[in-house]
Amino acid sequence: MSVVLTCDVVVVGAGMVGAACALYAARAGLDVVLVDRGAVAGGTTGAGEGNLLVSDKEPGPELELALLSGRLWGELAGEPGIGAAVEYDLKGGLVVASSGEGLAGLEGFAGGQRAAGVEAVAVGADQLADLEPQLAGGLAGGVLYPQDAQVMPTLAAAHVVRLARAAGASLRSGWAVTEVLRTGAGAVRGVRTSEGEIHAPAVVNAAGTWGGEVAALAGSSLPVLPRRGFVLVTEPLAPRTVRHKVYAADYVADVASDSAALQTSPVVEGTAAGPVLIGASRERVGFDRAFSLPVARALAAGATRLFPFLEGVRAMRAYLGFRPYMPDHLPAIGPDARVPGLFHACGHEGAGIGLATGTGHLIAQVLSEKSPDLDLTPFRPDRFPEEGL
Repeated sequence: MSVVLTCDVVVVGAGMVGAACALYAARAGLDVVLVDRGAVAGGTTGAGEGNLLVSDKEPGPELELALLSGRLWGELAGEPGIGAAVEYDLKGGLVVASSGEGLAGLEGFAGGQRAAGVEAVAVGADQLADLEPQLAGGLAGGVLYPQDAQVMPTLAAAHVVRLARAAGASLRSGWAVTEVLRTGAGAVRGVRTSEGEIHAPAVVNAAGTWGGEVAALAGSSLPVLPRRGFVLVTEPLAPRTVRHKVYAADYVADVASDSAALQTSPVVEGTAAGPVLIGASRERVGFDRAFSLPVARALAAGATRLFPFLEGVRAMRAYLGFRPYMPDHLPAIGPDARVPGLFHACGHEGAGIGLATGTGHLIAQVLSEKSPDLDLTPFRPDRFPEEGL
């Protein structure tokens, strides 16, 4: 016999963003049910690297969200036991350029970020080895971003869900949402799931790559598409063999690209457990989960150009995930004007871990009928023309 639950808000999707929405809404005093058809962090979150970055974001709404999120991540990490539990590491990011022309472009980009409140430190070619002793020689220079950090994403999502439950939220994993219930006037009144109904005047779509499907269940639309990415994982190495998140300057252009074709740019970073993570690739191939040897080879080649010592290190495994891509590279955050009671918190592409805290905080403010700390206009869910969907 199916059950019927009632609450103030249903959050659909127990990845990092959904977990953060549940946490901040519960801490705002709302009765929250977090629901997912699978397990916590079972989708994109579990296939991420856990980056909390400002270095790859140009001045504008996403950078403002990243700065807010970074502050909130720092606050969460400062709560008893949380920082160590989620492997929070304020290690900084190092972006390097191989040519003088590339360095000039990188420094120009960093200048705009500084004006927006980012700490960006110019690094000369002769200083790179002090920051990363194993880095390849012959590079033109780089920029150090001390605000960049990392968490272990699956642990982070699990512990944020734990904090949300401690604040009064409840979790229903293995509950697939099959319908968004609406009143005769079209307003949200809850969801129907594989296990029963959950009645609530507000539903938050935090379904990540599947955000478009959840929007459609509510009679709305979001142009969310999967953008596949692979990560290589090396055998465990000595701690701090790679000290920062290190990537080539062209990574920023790849993140901002609209191309559906395969793009790879070297990104290398260590982890608390010892393995080094190697990315990054991007391509829009639907939900194709097939392993791609050419992509793995391209990632390995890029990584060894940055860190030649990796040629003698074994790749232990590879995994893939699907980033929730939006055409303008901004997530949908806030109320959907087309469906009263429907809120969106999805479409963060590869930045969902880093932007989760700010997103959850802003969603909780809107749900509580408070003025959000950031202007949500650039993130409006209905900003896309219908014919473009």
